[in-house]
Amino acid sequence: MAETKKTFEENLADLEAIVTNLESGNVPLEEAMEKFKKGVTLSKELEKTLSDAEETVTKIMTKDGEEINIKKDQDESQD
Repeated sequence: MAETKKTFEENLADLEAIVTNLESGNVPLEEAMEKFKKGVTLSKELEKTLSDAEETVTKIMTKDGEEINIKKDQDESQD
């Protein structure tokens, strides 16, 4: 059976649960280390998802169909 990919919100909830669990201090060291590793992995996945979403949102299509990156253009105009 194929594993379904979790949504951003599900991954965020998992990360929050891990953080809450670790903050409680009632986790054996070995389990805490595994949860920490999973939390780091989830954090990286969430960061990539947000970065990809930001990149998508900052792009627009001009009238002739050419993609431009608004953020890049704004950064250049501030120089």
